[in-house]
Amino acid sequence: MAELTWRATARTRARPHTRLWTSVAVLAALVLGAVLVPMLLGGQPVSYDSIRLAPGIAHPFGTDSSGRDVFARAMAGLRVSLLVAAFSAVVSTVLGSVIGVLAGGLGGWADRLLMRLVDTVNSVPHLLLGVVIVALYRGSLVAVICSIALTHWTTVARIVRSEVLSLRQRPYIDAAIAGGSSRTRILRRHLLPAIVPQAALSAVLLVPHAVWHETALSFLGLGLPPHLASIGNILGDGRDAVLLGAWWIVLFPSLLLVATTLAVSGIAATWRDRIVPRRRSELSL
Repeated sequence: MAELTWRATARTRARPHTRLWTSVAVLAALVLGAVLVPMLLGGQPVSYDSIRLAPGIAHPFGTDSSGRDVFARAMAGLRVSLLVAAFSAVVSTVLGSVIGVLAGGLGGWADRLLMRLVDTVNSVPHLLLGVVIVALYRGSLVAVICSIALTHWTTVARIVRSEVLSLRQRPYIDAAIAGGSSRTRILRRHLLPAIVPQAALSAVLLVPHAVWHETALSFLGLGLPPHLASIGNILGDGRDAVLLGAWWIVLFPSLLLVATTLAVSGIAATWRDRIVPRRRSELSL
């Protein structure tokens, strides 16, 4: 019985590691391909003699309606989408963390005012708000990043505020207050360093959301410029080709998008599973 229990425990502990390393391997392969493939293939030359060719040895993902290799274009698009998502996630996390720390650390009227701001932003559909922002500066990369960041910071703010409210109940915070530390010093020396792991996890979790948000905007023709390859632009170009039987133009970029989302989500889930038990053990002290 003890041996069976030990084996079950070992299998349970091995699952998160398997999920983590599988997700890391998939994400590393995708990122490496997104960086190297466009460099090695040297852009995306157009060949009108090879329009809408089915997947084969010469073109693993086939060609699109302009004769471009879908594999090279999808990898270049994945690189652009990941860069946009990474920048958007960082900006959104920094903005949400600052507001969350101020709301939870200051409390009182500041907390109520900032949380009403969060509720106001959440009351507007994210995609609609993003469309309004990018419509003002259509085709601007900065506008796309700002539209994603300004619509996703509220979740980070709520998570960080909740974490700060929990940290304020710790004995060392009471000791710092009793020692005469100001609110600013407590925020800077105690609360900000403590919420870094949670904020970093939030940034990782935002990456898939940012990728899908950019894809939706570009698919609607409101995101990145049409000449700039991104997953959304590729899917937008291929939606008409599907009716002509060229299913591969949409299928393979979509699979890359799903694989990237699952890989990042797997890493974030493993990270979250490690943070939560640690927080519970700290609270029990």
